[in-house]
Amino acid sequence: MAQTMHSNRTHSTDMDRRSFISGTLAATAAGSLLGALASHAAEKPATEPASAPADLKRKVKIGIIGGGHRGNFVGDIMKKHGGYDIHAVADYFPEVAQKLGGHFGVDKSRRFSGLSGYKKVLDSGVEALAVLDVPYFYPRQAQAAVDAGCHVYIAKPVAVDAPGTLIIGELGKQATKKNRCFLVDYQLPLDPANSEVIGRVRQGGLGALAHILSFGRTGGWADPPKGPTIESRLQNEIWLSDVALGGDTILSYDIHIIDGLMAMLGKQAVSAVGASRICRPQPHGDRMDACGLVFEFDDGLLWTHVTQSLDNNADFSDMTASVFGVSATARISYGDKVYVRGGSKHYVGVVSQGIYNEGAERNVADFHRNVTEGHFENATVKRAVDGHLTAILGREAAARHTKLTMAELLKENKRLQVDLSGLKA
Repeated sequence: MAQTMHSNRTHSTDMDRRSFISGTLAATAAGSLLGALASHAAEKPATEPASAPADLKRKVKIGIIGGGHRGNFVGDIMKKHGGYDIHAVADYFPEVAQKLGGHFGVDKSRRFSGLSGYKKVLDSGVEALAVLDVPYFYPRQAQAAVDAGCHVYIAKPVAVDAPGTLIIGELGKQATKKNRCFLVDYQLPLDPANSEVIGRVRQGGLGALAHILSFGRTGGWADPPKGPTIESRLQNEIWLSDVALGGDTILSYDIHIIDGLMAMLGKQAVSAVGASRICRPQPHGDRMDACGLVFEFDDGLLWTHVTQSLDNNADFSDMTASVFGVSATARISYGDKVYVRGGSKHYVGVVSQGIYNEGAERNVADFHRNVTEGHFENATVKRAVDGHLTAILGREAAARHTKLTMAELLKENKRLQVDLSGLKA
């Protein structure tokens, strides 16, 4: 979709700190995850480079769904990697599909548009599909890819509701049985400094865990008036302001720090209690602006999470988590310093200033290696399911201003629906 996943925020303070893609970032007025994530990087690079490709003789024939920032960004990394043949592309908007295809030298006969464009990409002869457009559509697109026997590279959020998340979990298992790869593109746990902290905590470096405090704080997403159909919400990342399309801020943005905690804890929350509110001027979409939550785990561990999506000159983009044990404390982050403070696993590290780029580079290299060398464990899928279900649990508990258990959420099996009438098939 046009201008999707991670293009640019409108906040000059973020842009002054760091810009990943000059020109595009400076010119785009749409809301974006990229500017926020980029600005939250640390001052020193990681000491370890991104994963290098093992063998480039084998080209993976791949199709890209989504012609916004994420599609171009990941496609550029695949092109630079050298182990990919970008064979076909699709975007809902024909002009965006044409531009995307032109950028990667895709034959005009394999540039598709409309809601069913992804099906035509699959029919074009690809062996892998990169799903990088609007999250509401991800489960059905990934399902079609797995059914077609393709490998799947997918952005997050992988789904916007519990049923869709569970579908992704099943697709990961199906892919493994079919000897196919299914990779969810996360960055934080792949950063060497964050990975070191996560590993030391998992080794018992904090003693028994007591509680967690985390933040997902960013500026506001674009939210213009709605048109006669949903079409106008499918571009310029406007879908981030519609819960059914993008999953809400806790899924589209906070999921990065939530995923880091899932990598550390290895399990999902069992309950959540909290509240959220919409308080921005003239809201048109239904995303939350402010939210406070307390999650609980099966062993009694408590986790307090705060999220914000407002243009209020706060110290955003804050994606950090402090994990407090009985004998030591740890911190992970999408930028800046991380550590295990005290105890037998004491450590201090600095997150790479290129975490966003390097994480995607590692994932692209790993996906190629998994496909060509036959590694089909698809370990990122379970973690994605745990993180998404936890985030959705929090979103629903906060929206209802109540306590909600994971068992209740799964029993409800609430599916979010979007009215697609009037759209191009």
